Amino acid sequence: MNTLIELYDERAIENILAPDMFRPRRIVYLCPGEIAQDRTRQETLAAFFRRRGWEPELIFVETSLFKADRILRQLFTIGETYPDCAIDITGGSDAALFAAGMFAAKKGVPAFTYSRKKNRFYDISGATFADELPCGLAYSIEDFFLMAGGTLLPGRVDNQILSQYLSDFDPFFDCFLQFRRDWPNIISYIQRISPSEYGQTPPLSVVGGYTVKGERGSRNTANEEALRELARIGFIQDLEIVPGQQVSFRFRDLNTRAWLRDVGSALELYAYKACVDSAIFHDVISSAVVRWDEVLGHGSVSNEIDVMAARGVIPLFLSCKACDIKTEALNELAILRDRFGGKGAKAAIVTTEVCNAAARHRAAQLGIAVIDLEELKTGQIVHRLKVIMKAE
Repeated sequence: MNTLIELYDERAIENILAPDMFRPRRIVYLCPGEIAQDRTRQETLAAFFRRRGWEPELIFVETSLFKADRILRQLFTIGETYPDCAIDITGGSDAALFAAGMFAAKKGVPAFTYSRKKNRFYDISGATFADELPCGLAYSIEDFFLMAGGTLLPGRVDNQILSQYLSDFDPFFDCFLQFRRDWPNIISYIQRISPSEYGQTPPLSVVGGYTVKGERGSRNTANEEALRELARIGFIQDLEIVPGQQVSFRFRDLNTRAWLRDVGSALELYAYKACVDSAIFHDVISSAVVRWDEVLGHGSVSNEIDVMAARGVIPLFLSCKACDIKTEALNELAILRDRFGGKGAKAAIVTTEVCNAAARHRAAQLGIAVIDLEELKTGQIVHRLKVIMKAE
């Protein structure tokens, strides 16, 4: 097979997987008019293949989404031009799939498909090279964004250093669970007594009042027990408390300083470590920021995924909420999963509250798994991740 015919699909991975697996000399995409004329989208595909280490010839043929007879005529023409072709019938519209079946039957062109459930390619007709062939490809998180026309940007977390802190994340999360109800006030207090100048390296040493201004004119008093627990687990050092007057301590380093000033960090880092501990993912990122398009400045659209992981050709999108699950959060997560992961992608929302029936029902409708407080308390998150990814 020197030529592979692909039925263009709105899910990016459907246009990538078979070509990347079989590496033909050329790929002919039967696609709608907007794709046939979109040079940027075409270059995105070409750039992705170059990133993967090969440069096939890409041909884009405009076709109808609904006229099977027209598609069939175009397939006949392609088959005459490239008699060494095979056709992938994994993606595409119903009309395109119908025409592809007719084409394979009438012309004897090899046809195959890919099963997400089995992660194998299967011979449909005359494609013995694809018969029950396991898909051994593995894509990085950045790959998933790039293939869909997105760009992975730096997030709030330096992922290069997280491996040095893995042993800290469980104690940090245990501390969070112990003081869960007062956690926003605890973090707010730390923020108040540890200000920094923009553009300058913030100081690690902190001296502040025992009681500081809170939200909306309220007063926020130091939680002595929580501060002592943070000192016990090594996130802060040299803690001195003068009740009613003053608190002083030193952050262990700039990273722990950042995490103690962010109310969601304890859960996000715990979820990140759970992905690592599961040992089923080859790539895990905390705070994955994706830009949707190639427009810079005010016209660009970006989103943050709290934790993202990849297992082979299947990505997992994790949203972490230190609050009740809102419908808006579920909808946003589903959109990101579908846009950048495709049909086989997985999504889960992790909450430090008990998930109510309405939110759980809406999550189920969207195909989103829920990991809530009860499962976090009993240490089930790693097991749940394996179940979600069908690795257990």
